[in-house]
Amino acid sequence: MMLSELVATTQEVTATSSRLAKIEALARLLERSESDEVGPAVGLLTAAPRQGRIGVGWRGITGLQVTHADSPSLSVADVDQALDALVGVAGRGSVTTRGGLLEDLASRATAEEWDFLVRVILGELRTGALEGVLLDAIARASGHPQAAVRRAAMLSGDLGETARLALTGSAEDLDAVGLVVGRPVLPMLASTAATPSAALEITGEASAEYKLDGARIQVHRRGDEVGVFTRSLADITHRVPEIVEIVRGLPARELILDGETLSLREDGAPRPFQETMARFGADVARDVLLRPWFFDLLHVDGRDLIDEPLGVRSAELERVAGEWRVPGIVTGDVGQVERLSRDALEAGHEGVVLKAIDSAYVAGRRGKAWVKAKPVHTYDLVVLAAEWGSGRRQGWLSNLHLGALDQSGEFGEPGGFVMVGKTFKGLTDDLLRWQTEHFAELETRRTKDTVFLRPETVVEIAIDGVQRSSRYPGGIALRFARVKQYRPDKYPQEADTIQTLNALLR
Repeated sequence: MMLSELVATTQEVTATSSRLAKIEALARLLERSESDEVGPAVGLLTAAPRQGRIGVGWRGITGLQVTHADSPSLSVADVDQALDALVGVAGRGSVTTRGGLLEDLASRATAEEWDFLVRVILGELRTGALEGVLLDAIARASGHPQAAVRRAAMLSGDLGETARLALTGSAEDLDAVGLVVGRPVLPMLASTAATPSAALEITGEASAEYKLDGARIQVHRRGDEVGVFTRSLADITHRVPEIVEIVRGLPARELILDGETLSLREDGAPRPFQETMARFGADVARDVLLRPWFFDLLHVDGRDLIDEPLGVRSAELERVAGEWRVPGIVTGDVGQVERLSRDALEAGHEGVVLKAIDSAYVAGRRGKAWVKAKPVHTYDLVVLAAEWGSGRRQGWLSNLHLGALDQSGEFGEPGGFVMVGKTFKGLTDDLLRWQTEHFAELETRRTKDTVFLRPETVVEIAIDGVQRSSRYPGGIALRFARVKQYRPDKYPQEADTIQTLNALLR
């Protein structure tokens, strides 16, 4: 299969908002794939190459000076081999070697193909080809039931291998994929409600639990052998010896536990998310310790529990995990849920998650069995620039560059603005049309992709918090920013300050 076929399909998927059309386009592509191409192709489509992290950043890519090919010649196998080579580079001279490999790949790709590959390597490919859509496309292309494909993907934890098995194997081969201690599975996800009471209306009687601002972990144990995996199924066992020792001490020989981990201050309050992630991602143990909180149990001593109702899994989790369980209650009472939410917030956590007490463990998609509710923070920021959209947003100014007021001049000129993030989320077609016209009046300069503006437009942005970041001059970045509304009633000098946002770190 040619890389150009993948690029054309992603463009087709991006250009439509129809889920059915996305599924059809992806299914047609998969049907044309050879068995050894399926895994690499799925990795490229999801911007998650089978090699994992490639070790190439934006700086390494932007420094390349190459002339791209005039016509397509790269196959999916060629790209897969090139990524293998990049991942294999290490030791003295690795920067130069990696640069040479990148230049070779870039020169063999057309400009269109290279743009696609850059976004894959940097994890910035926005095609709408999310795992759920791809799973349905795999089912369509293979003729197997959606439920069988989804279950195999959940239990194998490998979307590419699931696609290969579905497209080349029998129904029996697909059904034979089972839960294996030591092999991580895709995590179950939660949808969102505005309030705890709204979440309870969705779930009915539920296990109401603290929503922690930590890192998702899945822990497997067989005897004294313990493995700890991230939500993306990366093995980080060597980074978290304290969690390994805790799980070794639990009263069971075989376990698969689902939970979160975060670091705590001396007073027991959670540290900022970024500090947890810094410790979580360290190859060498540091002074900051991580504490696990477990909220589900998928397997215990030879018994699979994923098809059991949550009430059964929770009882076993209580027996096995005890003090390491996430705080929570089982209730159908609105008052109790609201009180638990207040307790969670007072303890420094994000809110609550409600989980239907009779629900099975279904991974890889956001259903209504688990519903999270946490307060939304909104801040007034100023639009500093906007990037031209792609796909169905072609011709519209879309991705916003957001700035906070710097009253003291700590990061530049007093009364100026310091960039704290970007977002394209929450923009309706009407807003896209309006801001494209409006920003034309404020333009100060432009590049190929971005229009820079006079800092005069105030926009209300909802965020889940902030985190430390060296990417922006203010030292912080917004988490999950989305547009709530424009505020023409406010002057730029009324925007929230960088100091206000920085205070969220404490």
